[in-house]
Amino acid sequence: MPEFESVTLRDPWSSLSATYVPAAGMICTSLADDGVEFLGQRRGLEAYVANGKTMGIPLLYPWANRLSANTYEVDGTVVSLTVGSGGVRADEHGAPMHGVLAAYPGWLVTDRSDNALTAVLDYGERPELLASFPFPHVLTQQITLDDQTLTIETTVTPTTAAPVPLCFGYHPYFQIPGVPRDDWTLTTPSMRTLLVDSRGLPTGQAEDWEGATQPLKNVTYDDGFDNVPEGAVFTIEGGGRLIAVTFEKGYPAAQLFAPPGDELVAIEPMAAPTDALTRGTYRVAAGNPETTRFSIQVR
Repeated sequence: MPEFESVTLRDPWSSLSATYVPAAGMICTSLADDGVEFLGQRRGLEAYVANGKTMGIPLLYPWANRLSANTYEVDGTVVSLTVGSGGVRADEHGAPMHGVLAAYPGWLVTDRSDNALTAVLDYGERPELLASFPFPHVLTQQITLDDQTLTIETTVTPTTAAPVPLCFGYHPYFQIPGVPRDDWTLTTPSMRTLLVDSRGLPTGQAEDWEGATQPLKNVTYDDGFDNVPEGAVFTIEGGGRLIAVTFEKGYPAAQLFAPPGDELVAIEPMAAPTDALTRGTYRVAAGNPETTRFSIQVR
């Protein structure tokens, strides 16, 4: 694997640090407090770059999770996706998965300080990307680490009159090292759980999900949600440590992922539910920039 330059941000008020790799899709590979790592490393950066195997905090763009078909239609334009072309990858059922920017090298760092980083991708100048998502725009990530909190702000700025569907997300994998998952507790807000079929795709049915705090223990998740309130907070707690994920703005949907036998849990902020691009159930950026924001506090 080629060497990638990383950028490490440091909180001015604590020993918390965050490491990003701009040339590998602006992935966050580490969120650590004095050497204690809070991000699930899974197969590592090499597998992410080579095969799109997620770890840390990857961006899922322009759609989060899977689509139900290899074609979709927006305002009369039919788009066909080809697995293996233009960054399109598929899950075990052949469904297009996690968008096209996994480990994408085209990010440009435009501003940087000890605890902040701004990176830009001009999506409209990349023909290979437009083939799968033909909506020219500029994508900006603004990252800040301050007061034990990593804040990730994402802005979509259309560069033509064409509106840009917003159905992306992030896939943060969390762990509490030194504490068995059986001893972690997960707190979730009230929202709706989306019932899915055998391929993990929403059926169109939903049930109310009452917010609660419960031990993870042997509980497994691969569940999607909508009606997530703005400002909703999810927490993972164990061994005297707490990770709080706040959906501050623009993330009305979520995915929880806690596979069996794995010491991690993912809390995924999503701009729209799974399969929104083929179902047409998304917001758009039309004419003006649209900004979303979530934060991760460690204490």
